[in-house]
Amino acid sequence: MMFPQSRHSASSQQLKFTTSDSCDRIKDEFQFLQAQYHSLKLECDKLASEKSEMQRHYIMYYEMSYGLNIEMHKQAEIVKRLNGICAQVLPYLSQEHQQQVLAAIERAKQVTPPEMNSIIRQQLQAHQLSQLQGLALPMTPLPLGLSQPALPAVTTSSGLFSLSSLLASQAQLAKEEKASRDGVDSHREEDGDKSD
Repeated sequence: MMFPQSRHSASSQQLKFTTSDSCDRIKDEFQFLQAQYHSLKLECDKLASEKSEMQRHYIMYYEMSYGLNIEMHKQAEIVKRLNGICAQVLPYLSQEHQQQVLAAIERAKQVTPPEMNSIIRQQLQAHQLSQLQGLALPMTPLPLGLSQPALPAVTTSSGLFSLSSLLASQAQLAKEEKASRDGVDSHREEDGDKSD
């Protein structure tokens, strides 16, 4: 009779052993899954913040491209009107001058990318100089043997930023020029009134 009882106790110990072992294994798996969940949640939060950052950049680039598109259409309209003015004035010139003006117009229409790069670079340098003068920083001459750092060639990606800043600076310069012109015209009118 003792033999079956000892077999029963051995099987219950084996059952207890496998049950506690299974519980430990389940606990380990749960902790592993919890750690995985935590790392995936962190990754998801990171991706969400990157997504919002990308959306912000997208909106900024969209606004920039929209502004550039409007500026391009504006410049195209200005070119069309100036071309019309040239066509109206051209017949009043002598034959020799007409040929010179037509040749100059044709040359003006043929702008190459390197020329555009140099034009943008010159305008950026002028803009940077005007900003430095606006800050009232003293411009110290460079020591002998050192040259002014060259601006990098305008690429497609940097070109958008430089072009947008260039357009903004051109608009500002145009406003200042118009204001100074208006001031000169008003002084001329005052001088004309005094002479009368």
